[in-house]
Amino acid sequence: MNDRFLRACRRQPVDRVPVWFMRQAGRYDPEYRAIRQSYTLLDICREPELCARVTRMPVDQLGVDAAILFSDIMVPIGAMGMPFSLQENVGPVMERPLRSEEDVEGLRLFHPEEALPYVLETIRHLATTLPVPLIGFAGGPFTLASYMVEGGPSRDYARTKAMMLARPDLWHRLMDKLARAMAGYLRAQIQAGCAAVQIFDSWVGSLSVHTFRAHVKPHIQQLMAEIADLGAPIIYFGVQTGELLADFAEAGATVVGVDWRTPLDRARKRVGASVALQGNLDPVSLFAPPEALRREVETVLQLGCQSPGYIFNLGHGVKPTTDLAQLQRVVEWVHGFDPIPSVGSATKEELA
Repeated sequence: MNDRFLRACRRQPVDRVPVWFMRQAGRYDPEYRAIRQSYTLLDICREPELCARVTRMPVDQLGVDAAILFSDIMVPIGAMGMPFSLQENVGPVMERPLRSEEDVEGLRLFHPEEALPYVLETIRHLATTLPVPLIGFAGGPFTLASYMVEGGPSRDYARTKAMMLARPDLWHRLMDKLARAMAGYLRAQIQAGCAAVQIFDSWVGSLSVHTFRAHVKPHIQQLMAEIADLGAPIIYFGVQTGELLADFAEAGATVVGVDWRTPLDRARKRVGASVALQGNLDPVSLFAPPEALRREVETVLQLGCQSPGYIFNLGHGVKPTTDLAQLQRVVEWVHGFDPIPSVGSATKEELA
């Protein structure tokens, strides 16, 4: 297996910079769009053979160094007893938003093997057939809570923050349940064959540093601690989180994901030398002409490769109208980049 992604996660020498893309299986791909003519996203998730095929497509088409399970962060929320729909161009919409003590108490912890067997079946199949490591994932507690409390996507998270600040007792019960549920879900994914996991706490950057530390960080620490014994790298990512990166590392992340707003050299100073970094090309750069895109890629690489433990990625997910050829170019350029030997590159002979 091509293990350079895992080696970089552990800050070990690599022969070339590893690369994968968030949302690397999605609507930018004509083959995926053809599949979506017949299946919804959730239909694909529930069909292990089809889900495995979609998960693998970017590996075959782009030559990336890791696959990420095709799924959605809301899948386990349904298993907790909160029905939802995924509405095109909107996002997750809850059938009945969570607003009261009774709603929080009614959330159930679940056994992944019983509630979501198709997810684990997909992972088992991929783990034995992929030429690269498989990344599992779950939503971060704050991001999941925001959908559950707001009822869907939000610009200001007003109801969520109101619960957090006005009813901290209720908020912490909700976050504890979510942390325990996601820890169990990620644990099952790793045991089924995922070599690493990513926690997508996409909207946690809407919080101030002190609010994050008081109301979210303890639950992130709890979540990561509950799966740390399995030894799989844990990536933690959110957008607009430049001021929180040091806390991400302190919470127990093996790899800290960085969005495009924070330069990687500055991110490195904030997280220290004990964790790896992942990121952080602006996804909109993929719409620039190839020569301009290449300059942006090389700038990110130069900053990322100043220290050991670096994985190239976007600063958020691939946008649906992205040209597939642009992603192929980026992979080629990243793999052709020569990292400075003193910061973690290695020859094939050294790696043998």
